[in-house]
Amino acid sequence: MYKIVRKKVLNPTVTLMEIEAPLIAKKAEPGQFIIFRAKEDSERVPLTIADFDRDKGTVTIIFQIVGGATMELNTLNEGDCLQDFVGPLGKPSETDDLKKVAVVGGGVGCAIAYPIAKKLHNLGCEVHSIVGFRNKDLVILEDEFNAVSDKLCMMTDDGSYGTKGLVTNALEELIKDGNEYDEVIAIGPVIMMKFVAQLTKKYNIKTIVSMNPIMIDGTGMCGGCRLTVGGETKFACVDGPDFDGHLVDFDEAMHRGTMYRDFEAHEREASCNLLNKEVK
Repeated sequence: MYKIVRKKVLNPTVTLMEIEAPLIAKKAEPGQFIIFRAKEDSERVPLTIADFDRDKGTVTIIFQIVGGATMELNTLNEGDCLQDFVGPLGKPSETDDLKKVAVVGGGVGCAIAYPIAKKLHNLGCEVHSIVGFRNKDLVILEDEFNAVSDKLCMMTDDGSYGTKGLVTNALEELIKDGNEYDEVIAIGPVIMMKFVAQLTKKYNIKTIVSMNPIMIDGTGMCGGCRLTVGGETKFACVDGPDFDGHLVDFDEAMHRGTMYRDFEAHEREASCNLLNKEVK
């Protein structure tokens, strides 16, 4: 069993949990993920590792409350335990020999972008972070990004905080200002990563994206997380989750991501009904 040692609400739909998992913390690297089950009969869900502390033996996850499994996870509190917490899975993000990088995060994807920005900063890399949210109320990890970024561009769709516009607007401005990046790392909604990759391809800048498709076993056996990258079938769980953004078939990935939308809506409704009954 894996104890929750800290729980923090980051915004109305996003929660941070620090989990006691010393063996995972010992091996974890930015870019890798875990698979959890909140309770014995719960769904298996992958989440990218948001941070880790080898000395404390803890792993931090940040999740958006969007379906039945994450609603169930959010009912747990400090001192409670998760049934399963497996990892680290996937390949770590490659950070060697990078001198200047733009890290682009969108929404809850910023939770995945942060540990990469942090590691690059600790390695002496110049880090320009661009983070985007729909509005001020959804902003997360601003202080954390400030601490590890030489430049931070805060964007909101409606202009309620930072600069109004998309992350691609800020990225193109930085490129036009003469910033020569060794690499752009984009993490967030698939549509966001698609347009970041389209922009950087125009400027011939290497771009890495983190893909998080439907996943079941996390070992490459089920094939549920397959993607087409450079015309070849890849599995996010064992070949990724990081891939060359200029080679990913984003349209296929977005189509596959909608396949279980009705099922997820049903599970969310069922979880809401169950939680309401428990409250009564």
